Amino acid sequence: MPDEIDLHRLSHFPITFFAIVMGLMGLVLALHSAHETLPWTAPLAQGVLVFAALVFATIAGFYAAKILRHPGAVRGEWNHPVRLAFFPAFSISLLLTATACYTDLPQIARVLWVLGTVAQGGLTIAVVSGWISHRSFEVGHLTPAWFIPAVGNIIVPVAGVRLGHPEISWLFFSGGLIFWIVLLTLVMNRLVFHNPIPARLFPTLLILIAPPAVGFVSYFQLVGKVDPFAHILLNTTYVFAALILMQIPKLLKLPFALSWWALSFPVAALTIASFLYARLAGSAAHEVIGLIGLAALSVIIVGLLARTVLAISRREICQPE
Repeated sequence: MPDEIDLHRLSHFPITFFAIVMGLMGLVLALHSAHETLPWTAPLAQGVLVFAALVFATIAGFYAAKILRHPGAVRGEWNHPVRLAFFPAFSISLLLTATACYTDLPQIARVLWVLGTVAQGGLTIAVVSGWISHRSFEVGHLTPAWFIPAVGNIIVPVAGVRLGHPEISWLFFSGGLIFWIVLLTLVMNRLVFHNPIPARLFPTLLILIAPPAVGFVSYFQLVGKVDPFAHILLNTTYVFAALILMQIPKLLKLPFALSWWALSFPVAALTIASFLYARLAGSAAHEVIGLIGLAALSVIIVGLLARTVLAISRREICQPE
């Protein structure tokens, strides 16, 4: 990230920056998934992986410095009812990086996967414990960002099965699936019966797409076939995507915030799931959906990168709320 994020504003460097890494690594995996249809995406994916890894290292370095220099600010984020859910974005970034490295750098992928899995397990327990502790949360604190811990668990099998850890993969998949179902009920109740999500957090609505899409990919890794439950997961992805498409006019009217990066990874997950099913079932329709998703994801990532750099240069980011 640009040097404009100086030490003076380090205490306000938000955990939500790791959503950028999730989006970039999602693009890497989406490009990999498209290589049979578009062979030129494979070398492009390698270039994007290098860039994404550098961004990850930079963001991790800034946040590590924040932990060392401003531990009180980190505790404040941990106690924040909305930002708490974003802490597993760090472990998810490790898991996505491991998955992206699996083909060309399997040994590095193994180390990153172990680190990411341990961190994901610890952060999931810690976040859920925080949710059910003595602190009282209001309905307005609940957003689709609360899916992030659940999504992280479902990602574990994507590389975990290929790395030879099926039982651990089933453990995380099972926990993630149950949390997703519970949280989906809570989030839908909040969306239907309570005040609308604040404009700053409205882009997190796209996170609804991610759990079933990632779930489809992980479930296939675990069972090795597309059975009725896999069909349910994939088509649930498309149902949520259709609902989100109806919200695009409202999204386009909103001012930029880091929460806009919530658009990237769900679109990547939908794209990957579509290409996977297209390959397995020989479905031209799903291949077209994958191509549309990849094109949309590319535009989203480029636009978000440009807007983020602009926001940093204008000092619109890393400011006290």
